[in-house]
This record gives sequence, structure tokens and C-alpha cells, in this order.
Amino acid sequence: MHDDSNRPEGGGVSRRSLLIATAVAGTAAALAPALPAAAAEARTGTGAAGAGGAAGSFAEPGSAVRPKFRWWWPDGLVDPDEIRREVDQIADAGFGGAEIAAVHHSVKDTSVLDTEHHGWGSPAWVAGVHAALDQARRRGVTIDLTVGPSWPAAVPGITPDSEAAVQELALGAVTVAAGTAYSGPVPPPSAAPASGVTRQRLLGVLATRIAPENATRKETGLDRASVRDLTAQVADGAVDWTAPAEGDWVLTAFWQRGTGQTPEGGPHTSPTAYVVDHFSPAGTAAVTGFWERNLLTKEIRGLLKSAGGVLFEDSLEIETKALPWTPGLPAAFEKRNGYPLLPVLPAIAMSGGNQVYVYDAVATRQIRHDFWDTVSDLYNTHHLTALRDWAHALGLGMRAQPYGLQTDAILSAALLDIPEGESLGFKNLDDYRCLAGGRDMAGHTVLSCESGAYTGSAYSTTWEKFLRTMGGAYAAGVNQTVVHGFSYATLPGVKWPGYAAFTPYNGTVGYGESWGPRHPTWRHVGDVSGYLSRVHHAMQRGTSRIDVAVFRQTGYTATGIGASWFTSTGVPLGWTHQFVSSPLLDLPSAKVRDGRLAPDGPAYRALFVEGDFFSGSAVTLTLADARHLLRLTRAGLPIVLLGDWTTVTTPGVADDSRLQQVRTLVAELLTQPRVRQVTDKAAVGQALADLAVVPDVSHAVPSTLLTMHRFDEGSDWFYLVNGKHAETVKPPVAAIDHAVTVRRTRSGAVPYLLDPWTGEARPLALYEQDGDLFTFRVALQPSESMVVAFAPPGRFHGRPGRTHAVTTDADDVRFDDGRLVLRARAAGTYTTGLSRGGSVGTVVREVPAPRELTSWTLDAEDWRPGADPDRTTVVRHRIALDALAPWNAIPDLTDAAGIGRYRTTVELDGSWSGGFGAVLDLGEVTDTFRVSVNGRPAPVTSHIDPVVDLGGLLRRGTNTIEVEVATPLINRLRVSDPSVYGGAASQRTGLVGPVRLVPYGEAVVDRD
Repeated sequence: MHDDSNRPEGGGVSRRSLLIATAVAGTAAALAPALPAAAAEARTGTGAAGAGGAAGSFAEPGSAVRPKFRWWWPDGLVDPDEIRREVDQIADAGFGGAEIAAVHHSVKDTSVLDTEHHGWGSPAWVAGVHAALDQARRRGVTIDLTVGPSWPAAVPGITPDSEAAVQELALGAVTVAAGTAYSGPVPPPSAAPASGVTRQRLLGVLATRIAPENATRKETGLDRASVRDLTAQVADGAVDWTAPAEGDWVLTAFWQRGTGQTPEGGPHTSPTAYVVDHFSPAGTAAVTGFWERNLLTKEIRGLLKSAGGVLFEDSLEIETKALPWTPGLPAAFEKRNGYPLLPVLPAIAMSGGNQVYVYDAVATRQIRHDFWDTVSDLYNTHHLTALRDWAHALGLGMRAQPYGLQTDAILSAALLDIPEGESLGFKNLDDYRCLAGGRDMAGHTVLSCESGAYTGSAYSTTWEKFLRTMGGAYAAGVNQTVVHGFSYATLPGVKWPGYAAFTPYNGTVGYGESWGPRHPTWRHVGDVSGYLSRVHHAMQRGTSRIDVAVFRQTGYTATGIGASWFTSTGVPLGWTHQFVSSPLLDLPSAKVRDGRLAPDGPAYRALFVEGDFFSGSAVTLTLADARHLLRLTRAGLPIVLLGDWTTVTTPGVADDSRLQQVRTLVAELLTQPRVRQVTDKAAVGQALADLAVVPDVSHAVPSTLLTMHRFDEGSDWFYLVNGKHAETVKPPVAAIDHAVTVRRTRSGAVPYLLDPWTGEARPLALYEQDGDLFTFRVALQPSESMVVAFAPPGRFHGRPGRTHAVTTDADDVRFDDGRLVLRARAAGTYTTGLSRGGSVGTVVREVPAPRELTSWTLDAEDWRPGADPDRTTVVRHRIALDALAPWNAIPDLTDAAGIGRYRTTVELDGSWSGGFGAVLDLGEVTDTFRVSVNGRPAPVTSHIDPVVDLGGLLRRGTNTIEVEVATPLINRLRVSDPSVYGGAASQRTGLVGPVRLVPYGEAVVDRD
């Protein structure tokens, strides 16, 4: 027994147009003077990810495209030397940096945090940030900084009553019977103010007749025409009013006050930090002012220029059961919409988290639309854009999760340098496609994802599960992974294997994972980071190429709401789509050339418009959008309209004149030759065919294949994954094996198959070509992916021959130094059709039979708690196995977690000589693994489909095969810390198999 340490040795449309056009156009320009071009691209997501430079190459991706960690600190209770060690750990594992976040939900005794001396923003925190930035600079990685401690954005120095603090509009109400008098206090809020809130200001008092005919199941109906403003009658906090004789009435009072919200999982600071108003200049100024005064030392400012990445803000989680509010709302609402806010507040106000009153359905829908559009404008203008511009002045980009309220997240994604989604909170792939539409229409590159947070899965999460989660997200537009997450090493009072931000969580197993050297799988994590980096590299090249833009009247996301036909039918046939909201049609990119919208990327082939899912599928368009659609189709863009558009209305309140203008424009739109209207969603596909709109990728039968296409410098990059699209739910995804047809953009480009696990690029040898259409076989296990690039000959290593195969009955055909070589697992004569015409027969002589490898020697490292919480003791076991079994079924390893090295020998007789190879099929293996043969490492292979090509590693005679497997820690934690982890299920880990050695023969088909 010995002791191993986890630690290493060493306003209106015109105003909106101006806002978005200025913001988007200024994103790169604002940063350019302070940053080299490659760094600007890496930090802001503008332009391509470089033709090298910071992005590196596919085989050796640069730090700019490598995944990052969300790095959780217990506020400022960190040691600068340990911070430097952890930067080294992250860099050594092949990651591109980290995002510092003050998070400690697992800490029960918050006194150990000593927020007075070691809180977020304290000198101790600043010293930690300095150490992180300095070491990141030395290691060539970057450090992102969160806006405040935990989330939402908050700073110390304000109180719940401050102008800069987050606010709500609380509702008070009393019913007054017909003809009776009310004389008494203004109705107080139905809910008491939060702790620390000492002031509340009356905004107004209304009297409104109750209209039962307008009621819904949960909302009381009101008559909008009856609204009377009684605010001027309020005296000394009381109101006197007599209801008319007809109908019962309700007096509603609206109270503006602070919410008293503090950031999640506090306290983080001394004095207490309070969440800022996200809809006013005052809230943002509170954030930037605190940073300028307290955090941005001269040294840190300098380091930000070289090692800073982006400023980050988490999702918009404003916690109030009343209506989110800001003092400037009434003026902004009236300026934007042309009518006052107070008289319509009953249809908007909330109590207990629910709407309380409703006018008639149409008016209520329109009023609520106008309200949230105004809130969205304020959030995007005063918060996101202001923070982004400030970040640029520091040499940083701006990354944020712009969702959580009913705001236009699609527009927010266009304003941000890097929008971000999340694998935990997003309900399906269409949530990512919303953000991707904003990103691409604004000309940015990166869509980030907070990845791998699983409820109740701390220390049992496998990298295989992580990869299965993320596979489909990359096909929906994600191309940066921020892994959730990496915890600081230790904290007083924590148990082995160290401090973890989210576990224990309320006394039981938490969510997410605390990756790092505390995990056995960290030994192999470079294989995973390499895979992710290569996927990022491919999917950050150039610009997206998407088949269809789906128009959204309301730009929410994190809703799980998809698109008619495309989500359920189009995607399984190969179609790709993204969502665009109304403001994106004001962008300079919203032009048409050669029949494509935003022709320089994402180059949509068509626009699809349907009713607003968020408003009862109402068929609505603003006057500006009706004009945009007519303009776009007259320029040659195909448009498909789903629904009865002869009855179109406006999404917000509009007068009869404006409504008539919209209907006149839509009537003209429907006469255009490139427009089709269908009333049945099943007819959408035929409408697209009538317009000669076809996808870039297609296959004859519905499939679980998902794709993403990007175009860069004459090359097409296709990412293909056998994943789940949004409406594939309960049945598990099965393996696929079918032909796929893709369209290249530039003639003369040839297809290459790129392996994101190894970085190898080899010419594709088996395909059919019809002009720019290429058809080839795609065989993928569930969640397995591949990358195919069409590039000028010579862009990648590996020389294609002049002749390729078009058909074969062998298992595979590939190029080997320009020669066409087939591979087969059985002896025989195989027929291969050639692109130059004709076919040839090729003989593969006898191939050795497959064999199952059952007898192994297992050397197991059993990881256990060490002398300190961040130290591990290793107990070693040597076990002879006649049959493979999971560790929890092996007596000595029932509760073990760690690293196992499995060894076996294989005798290959004299027939084993040139012309043979073999694959090693590992079967079931948990979690990460590496294989070596005769002391030489085998190529890294997919952790989704663990089949390793041993190639030329085998030899005649005795061969030693070693499989090194690393496990999660949960089985050990179940017994070492049962009060927290004892209820977790025991996990099947290790090499379970069956393991099969499957030989194959190779023979030259054509020497070209």
C-alpha cells in the first residue's frame, strides 16, 4: 500500500434596426485594436476559426478550439500556487482553458468560506485570478471570468432597495360589487416583500369591470374598455371609489419594489451581493463600476490582454413570482408601442408566478407580446450589449446564456460574441438551433454549450455518457464545449476526493461532475479532449450551410418547441434548419443572392413561416416583417407559409390601418412565384419540391442520422452523427448503415474521411459521383460520429488515386498511398466496380477465424481515501480471470474504483504474415481505455464504439495485448462516504467484453 496524491508534482423598428446593426457590425471592430486577429476570433467567435494559427490543424488543433472547463472556486478561499497547478492540469489534459466561477452549493457550513476575507471579489480572489491568468499566459490557454459570483449577475455594494437592484411589480387587488363604494387603503401586494426590502412605491391603481365571458380556466376575465385610472384619487395611501351599477369590479394596485434576490448558493461576499437590474443602465453600471474599482488591477488588466478569454454570464434566472420590472419600463413601453402601459397592466401582472387577469384572448396575446418585446429590448440594449462593449474595452469577448425569461434569445445570440446553451436545461436540439440562427445571421462563429451536468450523477458520470449527450448538439450548431466542470482541490471540512461544487447537494449525490486528477479516467482524458477539439475545429471552419430558416415571431429558447414538419419529418430525411426571429431580418446579412438568404453564410435555401407556437399558433406578422418577406421573395428566395394567411393578424397591438397594410402585403406575397401556402404540415415537403428546394444531405429512408455542414476556403466540412433529433424520444437509437448523398459546394474538391479520435485524414475510396452529388455509405453505432470533408487535393495528408471504387461486396475499400485496397473478414473473391468503368475481381486468401479472448491477468489499482481529502491511497490487486466480469462482480473489487490493466497473450501461427490485420472488439467497457500490443500503443479509438484496429501491430508467434481501463469513483464512494453516496447504484465497470480478435485480409484492387 502506498499514498498517491491527486495533486501533481510540479424602441420601434427603426431603433431596433439601429441597435442590432450597430451592435453586430461593431463586435469585431471594437475588439480589433486591442487584440491580434487570431485572438479576436478565438475570444469573440467572429469570422472563421482561422486557417491555422490559433485554431491549429485538424490533426493538432490549437488552443482556440479546444474544450474548456467550468472551474468552480469556493469564492476567494484559494491558494495561488494550487491555482497554478490546476491551470497546468487543465492544459496538460489538452483543454484550452477554464471559466472561473464562484460556486459552492455543496458547502453546508458557510462559515468556513470566510467571505469577509476570502469572498468573491476580495483581495484573495483577485490574487487567485492573477495567478490563473499568469499561468494561463505561460501555458498558452485562456481564462474566462464570470460577471459575478454564481448566478445571476450580482455585486456587493447595492441593497435590495437600490436603483441598480433587480426589481418586481407586485400586485394587490380587491373586488368591489356593483354599485358599492370602496373606501380604504390602496390594496397592498398579495405577497409580502422579501427580506431586506424596506421600500415599495405605488405605480398606479386601476378599476376594471369583471367580464366572465373573457375568463380562462385560471384567469379572471376583465373588460379592457372599462379600465379607469384611479391613481390621481389616491391620498395618504387610501382611495375612495364607487363602482358603477353594472357588473362587479376589481381594484388593482401595482407596487414597484426590489426582489431582494441574491446569487445562487450564497453567501459569496461581505457585504452581501444582490442581483442587479438586468433591464436598466443602472444595473449594468453597478457591475462594471464594481469591477473597475475593486477587481481590475493594473496587473490583471495587462494579463487580460494576453490570457483573458471572455466575460461570461449564466442564464437569466430572475427569481420572482411577481412581474419582472425596471423603473424605465412604462416610458420604454409607450415609446416602443405607441400606447401607455398602466391601463393594460392587469393583463400582464403576475401573482404567485401566474397570470391573474385576462382581457379578450386576442388583445391579451397582443399586449403580452408588446410587453415582453419591450423587456427584451431593454435586456439586449442595457445589459447584454452594454456588458459586451465594456468587455471589448478590456480585450475580452462576451459569452452568455441569454434565456430564462420571455425575451428574444435569438436576437441576443446575434448580439453576443458567443451565445451559449446547456445540455441540462435545453429540452432538445431545436433549442440550440434557435441560438445558432442568431449566431450565423450575425456572422459569428461559435455556439458554446455548458455540457455534461447530470442530476444525481456525481462521480458516476462516464465520458461515454458525456459524448452521447453532446453528439447531437454538434449537429445542431454547437461547436464549443464548456465541460461542467472542474472543482478547486480542497476546502476545510470536505471529504475525499476533495472539494466539489455541487456534491453533496442537499445531503445526497449532487449533479455535474468534478473532473480532474481525482478521477481515474483523467489518465486518458487527453483522448477525449483531442476528439472534442477536432470536432470543434471542423465545426468552426468558415460558415454554416443550412437548408431552411424557420421564422419565429417570438424568439424564446430553452422551450423544447420545434418547427412543424422539419423537426419531426424533415430532419430524419436529411434536412437541416435553424430559427430566425423578426429582428434578424433587419440585419445587413438578410439579403438574397442566387436564391439564398444570407448567401455568405448560413446561405438558407428557403424560409419557412408558420403560426406563433407561443401564442396559440396564431398566424401573425408585423408590418415590417411582411415587407421583409415580400422583399426577400422578390429577390428570389423561396418561402413556404403554413396556415391560413388570408386571416393574418399582428403579434402586438396595432390599429386597423396597420393591420390592413399587413393583410394587403401578405395577399401580394401569396401571388409571388417563389411562395407556396399550405394548410397541412404534411404538404410542406411537396411545397419545397415544387420550389426545387433540396437539402445538402439526403438519404432514401428516414434515419436517426444528424448532420451539420460548414464551408471554408473552397472546402466543405460535414459532421455526421447517429443521434437523436428533437422528436425521437422513447425508442433507443439503433445502428444505421445506409447510403447518404451530399452536395459539395466547389467543383474539383475530393472527399476525405477525417477521424476525430486520431486526427487521421484519408481520401474516401468508395463512393458514387454525379456532378457535385456524392453518395457513400454511412455505418454508425448509436451516438457515433464521423467527419467528411470535400477539399482540394493535397489539403490533407494521404494521396487519392485517379480511380476510386463505386461498388464492392468486400467489407471496405480504402486508399493506401494511392493504391486501392480492399479489406474483408473472410476469404473469397470480391468484385469491385471502378469509377473509370468496369469491375475487377480480387482474391483474399484464407483469413484466420475470429477468436474470443477470455483469459486475462488483471492488475487493478483500487483507489481509496488518503490522508487528506485531496489525496488518494492506492491498493493493488492482481487477479487471474478465466472469464471477464464487471468489477462489482469480482470479489476483491466489489467496491473498488480505479485503473485496471488487463493482459492476455495470443498465439498466431505460421500462416500469419503479410496481408493480414485484425480489429479488437472490446465489447462492454467502462469507462475510458487504451490498448497496446507488444508494448506498442494502438491508435486511439472511439469510446462510443470500442473497436480498435490493430493494423500491423500483431506478429507471428506470441503477442501480448494490454487493455488499460479507468473507472468512475462511485463504487468506492458508496462505501467510503455512505451518508452521501450509499444510496447510489453499484456501477458495472472495467472490461466486461466479450473481447473478440477479428482478423481481416487485405488485397490490392487497383494500383492506378
